Amino acid sequence: MNLPIQLPIETERLVLRLPQLDDVDALMEYSQDADVCRYLPYEPRSRQEIEASMERRMGFTEFTPEGLPLFLHVELKETGEMMGELLLFSRNVEARQGEIGYVFNPRFQGKGYAFEAASALMDAAFKEANLHRIEAKCSAVNTSSWKLMEKLGMRREAHFKEQALFKGEWDELLIYAILQREWLELAK
Repeated sequence: MNLPIQLPIETERLVLRLPQLDDVDALMEYSQDADVCRYLPYEPRSRQEIEASMERRMGFTEFTPEGLPLFLHVELKETGEMMGELLLFSRNVEARQGEIGYVFNPRFQGKGYAFEAASALMDAAFKEANLHRIEAKCSAVNTSSWKLMEKLGMRREAHFKEQALFKGEWDELLIYAILQREWLELAK
């Protein structure tokens, strides 16, 4: 694999690692939840769809705009439970642009895990992969997501009103971003 960062990434409470076949049951727990899928580009998925998704995730071989995003599953160190996932997309190799995304099981929300995991991935992306800029996107009504982006030190760069039909309704898209030098300054 041509990965830009050393894996696994460990934090005080979490392990960020590549997907494993035995993660299917944990993925099913929240990938079948309509509330979780409300802001995702898919509806609640069947076991067969989740298994197919896992096969694609495990086929990741390069971190390039043409390749798949880097999927990292987030595991609770204390119990070994898989609680969520992070994605790191390469958007422009020459300009060193990336995009982060995340989905967490509601059972684990409200404990700072998403912040801890996203911070660790962004730190590795800026320090090890030498990304210049990382952006994140979400629906304007997904308050939890954009509040996390702001907690990560990202700034709102755009608010597109009625920019697309998403699941049959007009959606407002927010784009947040942070530069490498800004992240490194926050880390001091």
